[in-house]
This record gives sequence, C-alpha cells and structure tokens, in this order.
Amino acid sequence: MEKVYVGVDVGGTKTAVILSVRPPETLGRIEFATLPELGPERALQLIVESARSLLTQHSLGVKAVGVSCGSPLDRVKGIIQAPPNLSTWVDVPIRQWMEEAFDAPCRVENDANAGAVAEHRFGAGVGTDHMVFLTLGTGLGAGIIANGSLYLGANGDAGEIGHVRLSPTGPVGYHKAGSIEGWSSGGGIAQLAARVLARPGRSSSLHAVENVTARDVGLAAQAGDAVARRILRRSGERLGQTLAMLIDVLNPQRIVLGGLAWRMGEPLLAPMRRVMKREALPQTLRACEVVPAALGEKIGDVAAMCVAMGL
Repeated sequence: MEKVYVGVDVGGTKTAVILSVRPPETLGRIEFATLPELGPERALQLIVESARSLLTQHSLGVKAVGVSCGSPLDRVKGIIQAPPNLSTWVDVPIRQWMEEAFDAPCRVENDANAGAVAEHRFGAGVGTDHMVFLTLGTGLGAGIIANGSLYLGANGDAGEIGHVRLSPTGPVGYHKAGSIEGWSSGGGIAQLAARVLARPGRSSSLHAVENVTARDVGLAAQAGDAVARRILRRSGERLGQTLAMLIDVLNPQRIVLGGLAWRMGEPLLAPMRRVMKREALPQTLRACEVVPAALGEKIGDVAAMCVAMGL
C-alpha cells in the first residue's frame, strides 16, 4: 500500500487535515471548526476520523504525520501547552495520540517555524539562505531561516519577536503591554482602535461598527477615514521598528510578511517602510528585501506538510 504524508493545521478557528504524496501538492483535504471552548477531545477525534476517511477514500497508508500549531508547545515531546487561541488545550499529547492512531511517526512544530519553512521551500523565500518569516494575523510571531535551515535556538523557542516590548504602555500582546504583537498584530490593531475611538472629539465611520476588528480598520482606512489611517500609521511605525531590529540583528536577505500587512495596504506599509529605512543600518537594509508571503491561504496546509516531511 502506498503511504502518504498527513498534515494537520490546528488553529483557534479552524483545523485542516491534508493528505499529500508530494508536498506542496494536495491529494485530499478536510476542514472543520476547532471550537476550543469544547476542549481538545472533540477536535482530536475529528482529526483522526478525517484522516482515516481520506486515507480510505484513496486506499493509502500513512508515512508520517505533521502537526502545525501555535505556541507554546513542547515540540520534542509533541505536547500542545494551551496557546492563547486554544486555552483549553492544556498539555495535550497530540504526538502520542496521532502515533497510536496511525502507527506512524508524528512531528509537532509551532506554526511560525513551520510557515517559515513552507515559504522558504515553496514560496517567497525560495533561493535565499537567510530569511525571516513574520506571521501577521491575530497574533505575531516569526520563523528564522539561517544558512538555509530553520533556526530553533536552545530549546526550540527562537523567533518569538512578538513578545519583545517596544514601549512601557500600549496594546497588549503575549500578556505584555506595549509588545510588538500588541502594536502590530490584528488583535493589537483592534485594541488600538478601541482606545483611539474611546477618546472624545474624533469623528470616524468606525464609531458605527460594533467590536471593531483590524479588517474594519483596514477597510475604513482604504476608504479615506482619517482616524483609521492614524491607527494604521501608528501600527505601521511600530512594525517598521521591528523590521529594522530584525534586519540589523539577523542580516537576512529577505523578510517575508504574512497577509495582514498587505491587506492593510499603504496606510500601514508606507509608515512601516519609512521607519524601517530610518532605523536600520544602511548596509543591512540594502541587503534585505521585504516581500509578501507567496503561499496565501495555502500556507497552513503547506506548513503542516513540511512538518510531516521533517522540515
């Protein structure tokens, strides 16, 4: 029986199970709502059932399983340790669960590292030896490619740039006010918007929106809303500071940004570039280009497949 890779992309909103013979090509895929408020057992059972359904449909066996999930997690033991978007998933031994279900090796990796490998191997990082991938979604993290390989650090936690504090106060990310994640993630932009809109005397179309999201801010900014553009300018300036630090410390050839930055458009990108150019060393800045991620909505699938392949 032919054997294939099983990729599992676990997120707070949705989980996807993917089969592949030759990544990044997909042979089959099933997606379902994660519903973390119900705990991990339901989702784990659905992962196994989904994979078995796809395998039976194609008469295939399992070569290896790869799980991509947000941190914190123990990548060596394969244990998910209650990431912010999966707060009920406390010490979930997903590696053991998968290996017992499929009698095949299972590897577990955080989504930023897995995404970095996916973009380096199949996306915007192809051809580089030194690359940084920034996840820019609800949260913010990074995966680092150094000398052509994933850089993990002493215990596998390298790349947690979102945890770095930029200011004594500000939006909260990683449970830390003024952190990079607080200033420049989707969740942080929503917090920043709530703060700005609560101040008197600021007229904005966003006042008519309940529970403003980063997407709402981006749409309003693109329509010319001055308050929305001010919010994205502040966020973009902080992102520019972040990129300048990464450029000077790591000296990458390329920084690959996840989709949020590009969806926000020039109201965020223009201040990002301006501050990046002002803050970074000229020689390291010249050596680096900042580009959008190329895999788009497929990145979670491809990242999980890369984990299954052993990165």
